[in-house]
Amino acid sequence: MILQAAGYLSGLAILLSFVPYIRDIFKGTTRPERASWLIWTILGAISFASQFAEGATWSLIMTGAQAVGDGFIFVLAIKYGLGGFQRRDIAGLLAAGLGLALWGLTGNAAVALFIIIFIDGTGAVLTVLKTYEHPETETASAWVLTFLGGFFASAAVGRWDLVLLAFPVYVCLASISILLAIRFGRKHKFAHAP
Repeated sequence: MILQAAGYLSGLAILLSFVPYIRDIFKGTTRPERASWLIWTILGAISFASQFAEGATWSLIMTGAQAVGDGFIFVLAIKYGLGGFQRRDIAGLLAAGLGLALWGLTGNAAVALFIIIFIDGTGAVLTVLKTYEHPETETASAWVLTFLGGFFASAAVGRWDLVLLAFPVYVCLASISILLAIRFGRKHKFAHAP
């Protein structure tokens, strides 16, 4: 019952994280990094399938909610986002493609999950860099809720299982990185303001 509740809370937190993010996209204050959201959309679906194959249960709620929300944000990013054709975006997309090719060669769901986390991390790095340079283009409350989603999904696993814990813990770490980029990016901009 506790694991089920944690699973539901993780999915709810992830779904709620998209509300302020989408609101701020339409207000023109949040500008999603296009390459990141493309990577996250593709990998969200693959991560869901990989975790399902490894026996995840209630922790899948977060992964599924995130995959659907990421796809919606990517569609919005096409019109309202930043990036996509900068050198670092292309490098990130190439790294993601290489990771997908490696996953295809392994055929192992656990190995695939760790490759997916690495690839997903390339999207996070692109967003962290964009956010540090333009901290006003991210919605901090969305990333706090995403962190909570990862936290509750970790709790929903219910046991020490590196494979099942890997993605939710990664979501927590990526969210913290983006929140730190917002904070330090604002601090940097303030220190260098005319």
